[in-house]
Formats: sequence, C-alpha cells, structure tokens
Amino acid sequence: MSPLRNAFLAQIVGAVTTAATINILYPKLFLQPLICAILQGTIAAVTSYKIGAARWWIPIHLCFLPLAISANQLGIPPITWLGAFLLFFMLFWRTDKSQVPLFLTNAKAARSVAGLLPRGQKLVVDLGCGTGSLIKYLAVSRPESNFVGIEHAPLPFLIAWVRSRGITNLQVQYGNFWNENLGRYQVVYAFLSPVPMPELWAKACGEMSPQSLLISNSFKIPGVSPSRVIDVLDRRRTRLLCYEIGIATLPEDHDNSADKAFAVLPPN
Repeated sequence: MSPLRNAFLAQIVGAVTTAATINILYPKLFLQPLICAILQGTIAAVTSYKIGAARWWIPIHLCFLPLAISANQLGIPPITWLGAFLLFFMLFWRTDKSQVPLFLTNAKAARSVAGLLPRGQKLVVDLGCGTGSLIKYLAVSRPESNFVGIEHAPLPFLIAWVRSRGITNLQVQYGNFWNENLGRYQVVYAFLSPVPMPELWAKACGEMSPQSLLISNSFKIPGVSPSRVIDVLDRRRTRLLCYEIGIATLPEDHDNSADKAFAVLPPN
C-alpha cells in the first residue's frame, strides 16, 4: 500500500475509533473539538506505526487535525488554505509516490562534488536537481563539461530552468529521471532518500558504462560498499558516497583484511 493510502487509512481509523469511543463513554466531549482532535491524532499515529508506515508520519498524524481545528479558529479565509495547498503541491509534487523529499545540496557539498568530477570533458546528470543550485554551480565551475538536471516537481523545475538560462553547458529537463537512460553519462549525482537506492543501483549497473561514477549524497546503497566516502565539513555533516560502476566491493560488514575490490561488468 502506498504511503498516502496508509496515511488516509490511519486518519480514518483514528476518526472512527475516536467518534465511537466518545459516543459510548462520554458524548459531552464532542463539545470540546480540540480534545477530540488530539485523541483522533493519537489513535491515527498509533495506527500508522502498527501498519508499518515510516516513523516521520507519526508527528504528522499527531498534529494534523489539532492544527486544522486551531487554524480554523483564526478566521483565515478558505482561499488562503487552498493557495497554500497548491503552493506546497507544486513544490513537492508527488512525494508520497516517489518517497523522495526536496533535498537541496548546500554550497560546501557542491564544492566537494565539483572536486570529485573527473578531469576532461564529461557529461554529468543531477537526478532530481531541485532548484538547480548544484547543477548550476558545477556547470559554471567546470565549463569544459556538460551538465543535465532532471526535475519532476513543477515549481523547483521552473526555478532551475530560469537559473540555467544563458549557461551554454547546462540543460534542465522536466520529467521523471527513472525514464532517463543513464548510459550516456560519465557521472550521475543523486540526493534522494533511502527508499529508491536499491532500484537506482540496479538501474546504474544496467545502464552506465564500467568505471563511470555514481555519487550519492548521504544515502547508502544497501549491501554495497562505496569506493570512496567524502565527509563534508558542513552543519549537517554531509557524506558523499562514491560508487564506481563495474567495481563491486565487499559488503561493509564483510571481514576481510585485504579489503580488495574485484571487477564485475554490469549486466547488459
């Protein structure tokens, strides 16, 4: 079941259980909507945990209805809430489906990524480029190479597209990067989430050429040791994990003092 359906189910269970319990035990509590909302949020959060949803959904369920009721008492026009919803929808798009939030690469991490790029003319892609801050920095600092940013959320794409105007070695594309063939790129950069990393690794091994480079910001590929890890001295302690395609390293928990890598050609 998708995360959005899990969330909807948890909210429904919370609402039905709260309403039935109050109706049986103490109907006068319906006159205290905020207390009812707190009970509903608590039950929804517990339900979300029990059905295996990600833990970050728990505070959302706890706060959603109480905040909605509190906000309703402020007398803000409904059109304001609609506008806010549309803004966030255009900003984050279908995060519930992709399970990839909008993460932005900071300036220190961008400089570290630039230092990891191989010398010479290369083709580099940023999968989910957000507002384009990283890919623009790379294009300006490495004019001998060409860069592509792919983004599916409308508002970040528009910002990235505007920022790319006039930079001849940078192209920002709107779309789903899962539909992009990675075989033409020598370097792939991704700042996604833990969820899609196994699928991304399978895609990279199936499409990218041997010795091309996959750089993941912060998120490991399960069961695969990176060939290199860069610790960025920034506030969030960013780690850049570098995976060289065609070089399969031993799993991180494997006990081998030699710590050698062996060459493996990616599948056709």
